[in-house]
Amino acid sequence: MGLLKGGINEVIATTAFNAAPIGIHYREKKYRIVLFLGSHTAENIARDGWVVANLIHDPLLYVKTAFEDLPRERFIEEPVNGRTMHRLAGADGWVAFSATVEHRTAETMTVSLKPEKERIEEVVLYPVNRGFNNLIDATVHATRYKVTRDPDLKGLIDYEAGIVRKCGGKKELEALAVLERYIA
Repeated sequence: MGLLKGGINEVIATTAFNAAPIGIHYREKKYRIVLFLGSHTAENIARDGWVVANLIHDPLLYVKTAFEDLPRERFIEEPVNGRTMHRLAGADGWVAFSATVEHRTAETMTVSLKPEKERIEEVVLYPVNRGFNNLIDATVHATRYKVTRDPDLKGLIDYEAGIVRKCGGKKELEALAVLERYIA
């Protein structure tokens, strides 16, 4: 298996009819995620013991899944080693993982992941686009800003938004406008 590379891989994670942007850490041949307790993703992983990493290059989908639920028809049931997992329709590729909670704090849980199945659905090459990359960063900051209203986070979002406006294409600019509405 090898769709995910070293470092933090930004994906849209799916659990039982749930999707959310997640960073999957891959270091020293080990996969891990850190989740905030109380999220649907954390609850589903703790209960069901699986998650699917969807590789997808849709900036609007990253923003939407950070703040709202997708309709059930956006999910495909995928049999993986005797379990039915859910992945996203339209993903370029995906990796299904079994998941084990390793550690909990008052706010987070660390989950170790074991790849069970991966698939490339479509081979598409995307050039590096700073607008897309900075939109992902702005989305990460925005999920925390929505809860804390920390002005430092707002400053980071504004900085990232400036780069999206300068470097992004039509899709990134549309996604940025939606992001700004979510945090207004």
